[in-house]
Amino acid sequence: MSRADELGHLEQEVGVLIRRVKRVIGERARAVHPDLQPASYLMLTYLATEGPQRSSVMSELFNVDKGAISRQVQHLCDLGLLDREPDPVDGRAVLISASKDAVHRMESVASDRRRWLAEQLSEWSEADLREFVAGLARYNEALDKNA
Repeated sequence: MSRADELGHLEQEVGVLIRRVKRVIGERARAVHPDLQPASYLMLTYLATEGPQRSSVMSELFNVDKGAISRQVQHLCDLGLLDREPDPVDGRAVLISASKDAVHRMESVASDRRRWLAEQLSEWSEADLREFVAGLARYNEALDKNA
């Protein structure tokens, strides 16, 4: 099989992975809260991991205009999943962060997902898993070089 054929197979498998990831993000979002949208789930995940941020940082990071981020922030606040607080460095600015309830819900969803993933990959050895993770990391690093 040629390199071009292998690259075609890679594109097919990445396509399957993308479709699966989109589905899983939707499932996780609904598990956290029935009214949580997938895009907002990704933002909430980032905030839960990285801590409080300004909305402008989220706009740049997710490449979404500030108006859309503002609407997402308001929706997440309305759902009780996001907290706002004054920025201690600049009192005119506001920091947004995942609420304690959101973090708890997301940890529960992640734990359930890891348990499910462990079951699905139970026949993989630790070496298989390490090799896959290393290959995926290498793939992502290669694509990031030219992004």
